[in-house]
Amino acid sequence: MTLRCAVLDDFQSVATTIADWSPLAGKVDVVTFPDHFGSEDELAAALAEFDIVVTLRERVPFPASLLARLPRLRLLVASGMRNSVIDYAAARAQGVTVCGTASSSTPPVELTWALLLGLARGIVPEAEAVREGGRWQSTVGADLHGRRLGLLGLGKIGSRVAQVGLAFGMDVIAWSQNLTKERTDEVGTALAATKEELLESSDFVSVHLALGDRTRGLVGAAELARMRPTAYLVNTSRAAIVDQDALLSALHAGTIAGAGVDVFDTEPLPADHPMRTAPRLLATPHLGYVTRANYERYYGQAVEDVQAFLAGSPVRLLG
Repeated sequence: MTLRCAVLDDFQSVATTIADWSPLAGKVDVVTFPDHFGSEDELAAALAEFDIVVTLRERVPFPASLLARLPRLRLLVASGMRNSVIDYAAARAQGVTVCGTASSSTPPVELTWALLLGLARGIVPEAEAVREGGRWQSTVGADLHGRRLGLLGLGKIGSRVAQVGLAFGMDVIAWSQNLTKERTDEVGTALAATKEELLESSDFVSVHLALGDRTRGLVGAAELARMRPTAYLVNTSRAAIVDQDALLSALHAGTIAGAGVDVFDTEPLPADHPMRTAPRLLATPHLGYVTRANYERYYGQAVEDVQAFLAGSPVRLLG
């Protein structure tokens, strides 16, 4: 009997061409969905006849309520080795195996710098003006050399962002609840005594923390008010770490110079979402992990996960 595999959110329609799915030929019928399903009802209806589902990162939640509506599901593959939107206990109770894939930290590091540089030099408005025959030069760029980069988090991604900042000649400082001087010395940055010190003294602030009880809402109205009016905020981590309403208020009021954001409370953003039209905002549609090499890794290892599951020896188990 041929099994059916659904690949969700294949926005670029590359899932079946960027990796070799031929090892599954004759065993698994692969169907890709290029459009996002916005509700649990839509997901339940679309996935009812599938035995296997491949999902990207934490874009699609799989709570107990959805899993209960997918009695045929036997294997759920999620890109990356950490996923906070899958109910693992419910999956186990229903007999659903959950597997992951490797994921590179390089793409989000590079996107962080694309956003930061885009903000600092007004790349988008200046490029649009050139294309549209508009005003020749309308912004004055912010310097990086000699300025302070404040990093909220100095893990795998944050430390690599720090190295680039140091290469630009920036003064790099970092803070998180458990960050030690030994760690900052190892990376070559300074340790901020408090979150408030980092926010008040930095010209650029970039978020590189995992989302959890201690980091949810870590940057709210009070924290944004401590930033300099000439400072920029970049968030390529998780939307809920920065209070979205507070950020919108700061952008509209001009209490910070701008923000670069790749993550949102609701994804994809609704057409009328205020983030789409906020001033001083450089926004991208969650591109942090979207690169060819990462997709080759995700989908290539998804094929391996399916093969191993069919052989009775699942690999890269999650939960």
